Amino acid sequence: MSAAKKKPQRVQINNKRASFDYEFIEQYDAGIVLVGTEIKSLRAGKASLADAWCYFAGGELYVKGMNISTYFWASKWGSHEPARDRKLLLTKRELRHLEQATKTKGCTIVAVRAYIADNGFAKLRIALARGKKEYDKRASIREKDLRREMERL
Repeated sequence: MSAAKKKPQRVQINNKRASFDYEFIEQYDAGIVLVGTEIKSLRAGKASLADAWCYFAGGELYVKGMNISTYFWASKWGSHEPARDRKLLLTKRELRHLEQATKTKGCTIVAVRAYIADNGFAKLRIALARGKKEYDKRASIREKDLRREMERL
């Protein structure tokens, strides 16, 4: 197979903890404003969404807690700060809807997945979420165990 026909490997960084801690109400795909060598690190899969959440500042949406490691081959001068807040790109209608929804009690916006889209741009899947109670978490563990048992049989 020639290099031109080879499909590029999909880069997906998932936040597995988010689906355990939160119940997703709505999901959106947002663009991320990246600087310097951040896109190279993201393509290499050197990112973490473990504690990533979103907040509004000046009518714009930012993600906090998303860690994109420094690129190995970059010089210190061209390097980026790994844990900086990054601006997210959504339509005005989506931003207005999310801002109103986060003002209700118990709703927040969490980062679910970072990936490279088919057109080559970095995207972040965010979700409007409500925190789960302790008994909800036990129920999701039970469901996961049952699913695993069914697959074994």
